[in-house]
Amino acid sequence: MAGKPELMSVEVAYGRPDEQALVSVQLPHGATAREAIQHSGLLERFPEIDLEKSRVGIFGRITTLDARLHGRDRVEIYRPLVADPREVRKRRAAQGKGMRKGHSA
Repeated sequence: MAGKPELMSVEVAYGRPDEQALVSVQLPHGATAREAIQHSGLLERFPEIDLEKSRVGIFGRITTLDARLHGRDRVEIYRPLVADPREVRKRRAAQGKGMRKGHSA
């Protein structure tokens, strides 16, 4: 088929605590993560996404918006962290120690 570019299928994922979305899009080979996100409709569906501030990844590995995609890739848009995971673990560990001390009597 001359003149018609071959398309590849990729997925774009985004999630909030109350809603998750996984959208499949068809793009020409060589498309970027930014193009996949723009074609997914997720920027309209979730207006809080700011691509200039959000981190993105492909299958859990941080990447750039200009990263070239391969067929069946999953582009993930990450939300900013509400709390530092290390601090949360420290707090939980400290709470656990306090609970054990209270039960050892």
